[in-house]
Amino acid sequence: MKSAWNVLILLAAILPGAGACSANPPARAAWIDGLIAGFEAKPVANPPHRIVQYRYQGKTVYYVPPSCCDRPSTLYDESGEVVCSPDGGFTGRGDGRCADFAAKRSDEVLIWADPRGR
Repeated sequence: MKSAWNVLILLAAILPGAGACSANPPARAAWIDGLIAGFEAKPVANPPHRIVQYRYQGKTVYYVPPSCCDRPSTLYDESGEVVCSPDGGFTGRGDGRCADFAAKRSDEVLIWADPRGR
């Protein structure tokens, strides 16, 4: 987990508007920590899992891109409830419930990337 935090510190230092870094990682919701623990309990996905925060439809959401072949992505709301699958799956277009996600998302922040990445 420490190496992922180091990546966030580096990104915050080099990306304009990324904000100031503090000595301690920002607090995360318990459900995000649980999601991360679930990912880390399994072999590394291909591509490795990551969690990205965005603004979408005026709300903070968390996007987990698809891992491998014909698997859908997952978009979560702030409380950890699944909103939709924006992409991936057999058609590559997700479940169709948030087809405009890629076009309308904003304010990307990498929350976590599997440090065991390939």
